[in-house]
Amino acid sequence: MWFQKEIKLKQRTRGFHLITDEILQQLPEIRQLSIGLCHVFIQHTSAGLTINENADPTVRQDFEGFFNRAVKEDEPWYQHDYEGSDDMPAHLKSSLLGCSVSIPISNGRLNLGTWQGIYLCEHRNHGGSRRIVITLNGSSSAN
Repeated sequence: MWFQKEIKLKQRTRGFHLITDEILQQLPEIRQLSIGLCHVFIQHTSAGLTINENADPTVRQDFEGFFNRAVKEDEPWYQHDYEGSDDMPAHLKSSLLGCSVSIPISNGRLNLGTWQGIYLCEHRNHGGSRRIVITLNGSSSAN
């Protein structure tokens, strides 16, 4: 079985945000799969996706602090700054983290580790709502 759906995430502030529950609320189809793979792809070049700690919010704060120090705004060599000082750094951060994650599906659920969650990595001060394409592939329990 193959299934694909585009969902729109609510707008968020700059930072690292858990979106696992928001994705699952819009993806009841996953419950039909006993085994499979969920591919999550973000359709933007200034935000990314990653999987990491889902319990302690200070981890997400530390991610934001690290990436802001590693990829600084207003560097004199940036040529691409049409949309502001966070524009080029957002593209670089997005490339470092990536635009997709793949997660195993087991018994109708994402087979994430106990402390894992999907992050939206919002690198823009005013990124707006973000579009995600989710592709499911797997076998149902009826097969």
